[in-house]
Amino acid sequence: MSEELSRSVSENSIRYAGWGVTAAAFAGVMVSFAPIIPYTFSLFLNPLHAAFGWKRQAMGTAFALAAMTVACVSPLIGLLLDRFPPRRILLPAIVIFSAALASLSRLGPGIARFYFTFFILGLVANGTAQFAYTRTVLTWFDRRRGLALALILTGSGVGAFIIPPLTQWVIQNHGWRDAYLTLGGIALLGIPLTALLVRNRPHPIQHRNENADSGATIGAAFRSWPFWILAIIIMLSAFSENGLVTNLAAILTEHGITASVAALALSVRGGCGIIGRLFAGILLDRFPAQRIQTFILLLSAFGTLILAYAKTPSISLIGAALLGAGLGSEADVAPYLLSRYFGRKHFSVLYGFTWTAYAIGGATGPMTIGHLYDRAGAYLPIFIVGLAGVAMLAVLFSLFLAPTKDAPFEHIEDAASANWRLAATGQEN
Repeated sequence: MSEELSRSVSENSIRYAGWGVTAAAFAGVMVSFAPIIPYTFSLFLNPLHAAFGWKRQAMGTAFALAAMTVACVSPLIGLLLDRFPPRRILLPAIVIFSAALASLSRLGPGIARFYFTFFILGLVANGTAQFAYTRTVLTWFDRRRGLALALILTGSGVGAFIIPPLTQWVIQNHGWRDAYLTLGGIALLGIPLTALLVRNRPHPIQHRNENADSGATIGAAFRSWPFWILAIIIMLSAFSENGLVTNLAAILTEHGITASVAALALSVRGGCGIIGRLFAGILLDRFPAQRIQTFILLLSAFGTLILAYAKTPSISLIGAALLGAGLGSEADVAPYLLSRYFGRKHFSVLYGFTWTAYAIGGATGPMTIGHLYDRAGAYLPIFIVGLAGVAMLAVLFSLFLAPTKDAPFEHIEDAASANWRLAATGQEN
């Protein structure tokens, strides 16, 4: 479709070119780091322990290493995304990610190789995931921005629904080495549509009262309360989510749930993430994003609490469903709020710094649960209750976020901080 036709077609039309970009982003995210690593990691814990005798905390350290690497490199990837066409970052990252995954099939007894590979996975993680695609999709949408972001992240939910049971089937029937080879092949499926369709809009859509190139400076964002509240919420929710999800299959099997049902629970968590994200995206274009965020964080906290005491398949699946509907949707709200609070000029850099917060929480959560398991010799329910408490703390912080305003972004520092103070003192409009 020509640029002239694209500009004349409404975002509400299926013919609008932005929806093609969104579909390609959906497909890329579906087979990216986001659904593959967190949702299959726990499936390999028992096979790798049986093969090499590695302890849970030692294996959890590999995930933490990947997460901390993500934390360090995300702002840099964000800077590159703000300056260069997205495919220059996406395509090489996908190839490296795929090769690193496949190389895990050649693991030996030395755990250092395991750590090095997860370090490489962390380097390119956000070059393959929603982080890299979001900046591009934002250039295409204003009034349907929430729905477009939700559709991107729904790709992660679809991947999380399909990939864990497929991985478990390969492990059971062909072994864990073939499972890693399979995951490497799956990761390559994001390349065709990304190469064909993913590109920034030449004349970006602008939000009401927003210049296409406008946005708060990085310094102004750092001096505003909303940015740091968002970062804290993201860090706490990542600690709770990753601490649970990376150990979920092992937790459930210890509670007497079969390995196939445990894999199904991971799949249900991803599937309900799809539903939650679609509803969240629709609601974000109609209602205050901050209150939607509070509600979905509550869902995830209750889901975590249920999983702490899940001893039957039905209860396990209910807890996983609530967890998916909650924390899956939270990932939609953060970039939406960032774009509304701070504009698009430095969006990817600021989004990168919130991913640093996510990675810190995502690294320390699995390490904490792994350490507690090694000390106690079991996944005690109180450990998971603690993760639910962390999720509730994120809920409390979300109450301090005031509504976004359609104010000029050069004044965002004063406006956002003032909104936060009004909300904190009960004077919110």
